[in-house]
Amino acid sequence: MVAVAVAVAVVVAVVVAVVVGVVVGVGVAVGVVGYLTRRSAMKKIITEVENEGLMKLLGETVTLFCLNYIYTGKLTGVNETCVLLEKPSIVYETGAFTDKAWKDAQALPHEMYVMVGMIESFGIVK
Repeated sequence: MVAVAVAVAVVVAVVVAVVVGVVVGVGVAVGVVGYLTRRSAMKKIITEVENEGLMKLLGETVTLFCLNYIYTGKLTGVNETCVLLEKPSIVYETGAFTDKAWKDAQALPHEMYVMVGMIESFGIVK
């Protein structure tokens, strides 16, 4: 009789431990998901601005920092795949960015098309 009581007590203890473990596991998972969801909420300023980015710089002398080279010239064309530079140069050595001119910028003989997908950053630098 004692052996049966001990066996029943062990089975009950195992069932309780499993149920408690599942409940605790589920509770922890819900808590973590709730925490991550709560932490990833972000407030944003949403405004729609036309002619921003490269379009805004049409007609300006721009610098394009690309994957391999730095190009500079007058931005005269922009579409989804490429931009067009007039009087383009490749900048081989920048010098100080505060200087008025590039230390070594070599002019190219013709207009230059640059693929938009290769541009890492751009702007009016000099």
